[in-house]
Amino acid sequence: QVQLVESGGGTVQPGGSLRLSCAASGNMSSLNAMGWFRQAPGKQRESIASIMSGGSTAYADSVKGRFTVSRDNANTLYLQMNSLKPEDTALYYCNAEILTLHNPVHYWGKGTLVTVSS
Repeated sequence: QVQLVESGGGTVQPGGSLRLSCAASGNMSSLNAMGWFRQAPGKQRESIASIMSGGSTAYADSVKGRFTVSRDNANTLYLQMNSLKPEDTALYYCNAEILTLHNPVHYWGKGTLVTVSS
């Protein structure tokens, strides 16, 4: 089992910055990837940033150049968000993909709310 707890959300003005954290605990020995998803009101959850166990990263076009995903040795995942826009307002979720003998298992945190508003 893996537990994920997000923090760092809040309200920020357009153009501002926030740093989200996701503390992971449990059996992470077969970690394949971690990532950030978000879900805005009335919209589907979308993947915005991911980092593989080897360190390679990927971003959605909507956040490329503004957001940076990283992970430390303690398996804490970060999302540095700069130049925030009102359309970045959403509930942000942390995800971990764990490999098993059969199919990968995905774990989710409960989310942290980001509101971008003047």
